Amino acid sequence: MRIGYRTIKTAIGTPLAIWLAELLQLDHSVSAGIITLLCIQPTRKRSFQSSWHRFGACLLAMLFSTIIFELIGYQPLSIGILLLLFIPTTVKLHLSPGIVTSSVILLHFYTAEQVTLHLFINELLIITIGIGIALLLNLYMPSLETNLKQMQEQVEKNFSIILREIAIYLREGKQTWTGKEITETENLLDKAERTVVRDLENHLLRDRHPFYDYFIMRKKQFDLLKRMLPLVSQMSGLYEQSYKMANLFEELADAIHPGNTAIIHLKTVRSLKQAFEEDDLPKTRQEFETRANLFRLLHEIEQYLILKKNSTPRYKLRV
Repeated sequence: MRIGYRTIKTAIGTPLAIWLAELLQLDHSVSAGIITLLCIQPTRKRSFQSSWHRFGACLLAMLFSTIIFELIGYQPLSIGILLLLFIPTTVKLHLSPGIVTSSVILLHFYTAEQVTLHLFINELLIITIGIGIALLLNLYMPSLETNLKQMQEQVEKNFSIILREIAIYLREGKQTWTGKEITETENLLDKAERTVVRDLENHLLRDRHPFYDYFIMRKKQFDLLKRMLPLVSQMSGLYEQSYKMANLFEELADAIHPGNTAIIHLKTVRSLKQAFEEDDLPKTRQEFETRANLFRLLHEIEQYLILKKNSTPRYKLRV
């Protein structure tokens, strides 16, 4: 069983907040632990947002509690009226994630049956301890760059396999490939996209992630690869043009390495297009359909290479 860093932070922060509240001899000290637990988030950005929502909502709950309970009295009806006014206000102020936490503070005021300076200080300290411990623990966030690099390498490996399998089919006209790399790559790209967003939220002053453009580009290229597969599978014969295309796909499979060689391969694609146009006309319907699919395949691989050529990553990417 794997224990995540967020679980570890929660296990450390919750008892620490309770211990500190008890050390200060605060009433309802357990509530400090509850606030810490709620404020531990998977990213720094979410942690700061969660802390602000809860701090703002708690202050609002203290204000509403003072007014409603002192005017109407400490009775269940007052809680109902208070919630009818309090919840819409927090939603309006975009503090709704703090409703649960502030409800605890609200009930503290209800059980106290009177508003005093001591009660205000007690609740403020509980809120401060709970949120403060969570923010301190969330200052540490493990870097996800290593994970992203591993995903990058696996995506590129899968791209190479897909391109090579297309080349084999174009050359031999038969296929034993299971196609598992298609599903695997799709899942990898979705996971990478989520990981990039998560890592970006751990850098509060960064508005762009170096891997963002890369995975967007690969996702678009992958869509093109998926569009190529039906074109290849529909080919029912082998012709001279098929072997030329097979050579191109093998070169592309080998070209997934650091550096941008897209321009070189684009020249090859355009040379093939011109050669196909100058070839003798197809002699049979089967040859016509196959060559039409090959020409469409050339167009798709041209778009694939243009995506790479036009990408402007902030670090060296593989083609």
